[in-house]
Amino acid sequence: MYRFSVTEPQQHRCVLPFSAEAPQLAGLRRVVREQLAAWGMSPLADEAQLVVTELASNVIKHVGEGTAATLVLDAKSDQLRVELHDKSQCEPQWLPSGCDEECGRGLHLLVGMAAAWGTIRTAAGKAVWCELALPPDENRRRIQRAMVVMESYGRGQTAGHPVGRLPRRLVMEESATSLIIDLLHWVAAQGLDPDDILDRAQTHFEADPPMACAPTYPAARAE
Repeated sequence: MYRFSVTEPQQHRCVLPFSAEAPQLAGLRRVVREQLAAWGMSPLADEAQLVVTELASNVIKHVGEGTAATLVLDAKSDQLRVELHDKSQCEPQWLPSGCDEECGRGLHLLVGMAAAWGTIRTAAGKAVWCELALPPDENRRRIQRAMVVMESYGRGQTAGHPVGRLPRRLVMEESATSLIIDLLHWVAAQGLDPDDILDRAQTHFEADPPMACAPTYPAARAE
C-alpha cells in the first residue's frame, strides 16, 4: 500500500491505493487510525475502521480478490468522508436486515452510523462513500488549525533538506520547536514579553479539558 496526502485550507485528504486482499485489511485499519489521530479526529477512528473494513471486504467478495482499489479519506472541520473506489460499476444491493448471509451487512452498517452515504459512477468503475459526523469540540478545532499551520511551516523548514528518511514525528517536533522560537522572536520584536505570552498560553492550555485520545503523528511510509 502506498499512502499520499493532499492538504488544503480547512480540509485534509489521504489517498490510499491498495490491493483488495484479506491480509491488507489490518494495514488499512492501522492507516485510518493513524491518519485520523494526526488530524485530531480520533473519536471517529473506531467507526471509520469498521466502515473501511466492511467496504473493502465487499470489494473482495463481490468484485474479486486482488482487485485494485483506492481508499480516500476527506476530513473537514466537522465530518469525515470515506470513499472506497473499485473497478466494478455494479452498485451494492440492499438486502433485508434478517438475511442469513452477511452480504448486506455493510450497507446496514453505513445506514446505522453514517450521516449520509451513497454510490457514484466513476470513469474507472464506482465509489461507495459515506460521511461520519463529528460533534463540536474546541480542542479538535485547535489541533486542526495548528495542523494546517504546521504542515505549511514544515514545508518551508524542510525545503531543500533531505528529510525523506526521517520519521514524520521527529520532523513535526523539530518544526514545532522552530515555530515556537520564531513566534517568540516575533513577540519580542513587537515589544511584548515572551515569558508573559508563554505563561498565558500554558495557563490556557492546562485549563482546556484533554481530548479523549491524544493525537500522534505517524511516520510516513510505504507498505
